[in-house]
Amino acid sequence: MPSPTPSVRPDDALRALRPQVPAETTDAEGTVGAFLHATLRPVLKLQNDLLLAVVADFVRDHHISLRPTDQHHQLSELLTRNTKLRYTVVGLVSGQFTADEYAFYRQHRAELNRRLLEMALRRVLDQADSVVALVG
Repeated sequence: MPSPTPSVRPDDALRALRPQVPAETTDAEGTVGAFLHATLRPVLKLQNDLLLAVVADFVRDHHISLRPTDQHHQLSELLTRNTKLRYTVVGLVSGQFTADEYAFYRQHRAELNRRLLEMALRRVLDQADSVVALVG
C-alpha cells in the first residue's frame, strides 16, 4: 500500500483567486496594517457574496425579522454579539489564508479578528439591501 502524500496548501492558487484591491498603505511590511491591506481586504472582497449569504442564512435560520427602519442596527447587533456568527465569519476569511498568512494571523489573532469583523460588518451594512433580498 503506497504511503499517503502529504497535502500541500496551494498558496499561489489561493493568492491568484483574490481580486486586486488598490490601496496606498504606509504600513511597513510584516505589520498588522500591511496584513489588513494585502490580505484581509482582498479576501473579504473575494468572499463578499458568501459573507452576505451566510448572514442572510443566519437571519433566516434564527427567525430574525429585519425591520426596514432598524435593519442596520439589527445587523450590527447580530454581528457584534452573536459568537457563532462571528466565528463563522472569521472562518470564512481565515480559510482563504496561505500558510504564511495563517502563521502571521495566529501571532496577531485578537487584533486581526477585531479588524476583520469590523470590515465584515461594514460590508454587510453597506449591502444591507442585498442581505434582506437574500433572506427573502
